[in-house]
Amino acid sequence: MKILGNSNQGINPLQKHLLYKSCILPIALYGFQLWFYNYALLLYHLKILGKMQRRAAIWILGAFKTSPTLSIEAITGLIPIKLHLQKLGRRSQLQAHSLLSNHLIWSLIKSHIVDMDNRINRIFPFFPPLYFELSPDHRVIDNFSDHIVFNLHSKQKEDKTRTHQLDNMVIKSFSSLSTTIVVTDVSIKNNTAISISYIHTHNHPIAKTIQHAIHIMSSEAELFTIRCEINQASNQDGISKIIVVTDSIHVAKKIFNLSSHLLRIHLITILAELRQFFL
Repeated sequence: MKILGNSNQGINPLQKHLLYKSCILPIALYGFQLWFYNYALLLYHLKILGKMQRRAAIWILGAFKTSPTLSIEAITGLIPIKLHLQKLGRRSQLQAHSLLSNHLIWSLIKSHIVDMDNRINRIFPFFPPLYFELSPDHRVIDNFSDHIVFNLHSKQKEDKTRTHQLDNMVIKSFSSLSTTIVVTDVSIKNNTAISISYIHTHNHPIAKTIQHAIHIMSSEAELFTIRCEINQASNQDGISKIIVVTDSIHVAKKIFNLSSHLLRIHLITILAELRQFFL
């Protein structure tokens, strides 16, 4: 590739990027389904492919060899090789799952290499079109709209009134025997999501939960944490009010957004728990 251009002459970075994605990547990743699957030893393969993509990114930009890998990948518009493999893997699974049940390829997919049914269900869980929680006349947000309130914290430093209002609401809740406060937080480091949550009733800690997961989005980890804590809080005796404190208000609002996305499996469970709690 070096003879095609460098930082001073030859083809421009956009052409280099197109050449790499059109000619190099398809050849390098041909047949990756044979080794990229659950519980396979991927470290060696990913290391080799990572070195290949780093050399390509340096060539595209004409950058120094000491440049950080993630930085030059971001500038060149190349996603990390492992995420690219996950994307291709999911697409191949969806394509294979659309074949007829008697297609020849199923005899290979159903072998010990890949369990297609389990993996496809994990990617896009199936829900019937007339599922109870998805019906417009039975949605929780429609039937119990007066039971659900979002209290947003003001981002303006000068607006201290809103902060005092939220603090007073929490303090009053601590003095109530029928109110449970759920506090959740999620952080991601080195592709590992760590979630921590607390449940307090009458200013006494009821439960503390710490969970770990790898290769998931922060929104999924946050939603799963809220799902678990609502389940625990709603099953306590004498509780009529649940307050969820989270720094991801956009994730909390997704609970009532039933558009098609990968988090629906958590939403269905949360909505069922809330319906039972409100009744």
